[in-house]
Amino acid sequence: MWSEVRSNGKVKFIERYTDPLTLELHRVSCIMEKDTNSTRKQAQAILNEKIQKQLEKISISASVRMEDLRFGQLCDLYNSFQKKSRAPSTYKRNYYACNFLRKTLGEDTLVTQLSAGYVIEKLSELQEDIGTTNERLTRLKALIRWGYENDYIADVTWLDKLKKEKDIKKKIKLEDKYLELEELQTLLKNLSVPRWRMLASFAALSGLRIGEIIALHDSDVDLENRMIYVTKNYDSNNKVVGYTKNSYSYREVYIQDELLVLCRQIRLFIKQEQLLTGIRSELFLCDISGEHVAYFAYNKCLKKTARRVLNKKVEITTHVMRHTHVALMAEQRIPLDVISRRIGHANSKVTREIYFHVTKKMKERDNQLVQAVKIL
Repeated sequence: MWSEVRSNGKVKFIERYTDPLTLELHRVSCIMEKDTNSTRKQAQAILNEKIQKQLEKISISASVRMEDLRFGQLCDLYNSFQKKSRAPSTYKRNYYACNFLRKTLGEDTLVTQLSAGYVIEKLSELQEDIGTTNERLTRLKALIRWGYENDYIADVTWLDKLKKEKDIKKKIKLEDKYLELEELQTLLKNLSVPRWRMLASFAALSGLRIGEIIALHDSDVDLENRMIYVTKNYDSNNKVVGYTKNSYSYREVYIQDELLVLCRQIRLFIKQEQLLTGIRSELFLCDISGEHVAYFAYNKCLKKTARRVLNKKVEITTHVMRHTHVALMAEQRIPLDVISRRIGHANSKVTREIYFHVTKKMKERDNQLVQAVKIL
């Protein structure tokens, strides 16, 4: 243990310890009022306790044998890994999913005793809808496979027996995943709240995810160079700004003419509002109090307006605006790889489906025009 005198006269005591799994050196510290024999003993006791707590966390993974590993312990290990390696929003989502699974499958259930039959039986008892059950299975498979990849589980072949059920009720027609231009114009015209109308227009013209739009700072929208810099995402459930969805989501989005006009309108709207309230914000499109806009209020307004003015059998959500952007670009014969880079997708099934659906319709229209070409 050693000490450092701080600028305020207090003393910082520091101790090293070695992680038994990685052999890396780590530090713990505490602050005391002064450096005396008595405070040194107190500091050493505090540091020893801190080190012990850290080693106990590590020892769970080091001491538990495969055959003794309980499902609750596996969840703890997985959550610990997720906390260090994932965005806060992803970690929280997985944390709550793990907690639900450990209650359903049993905290003390031996991992070696887990089977497809046991999992199906326990999930069936909940009588949840097919979509929710399928989501539970996805989370469980990710957890178990992580355990296998990190040598906590020897055999995971039983996972292959866990099949997702097809949710026929939720199967959505491809045409309902995006809006035709006329439908989009009708929806935007009928959005009575100016902030929501601008937000929906921005989504349709930029292709950004709703969380990416809400997280934008004013400095991220460069009108001079006509570029939007997408570097973060807002998680409305947990009210935190975190990383974008994946590495492809870090991108620069070109601002075309109509989007440029809209960006100027948004800036003017926010500036006028802030002159009235006296509130300043670093956000590009904020609420009247300068905070992140309320996603759920926007989504509710979008759905309610769409139900009233559009003849759609499915709910119009914020993500439909993003899909609409894909369709609008496809109609301009923009290549699929260019579209994917703009919206931050490496490989999206829905993006491909919409692209090929729209381009197929365009070819059919082209063929109808060619029908008129005659020589006799």
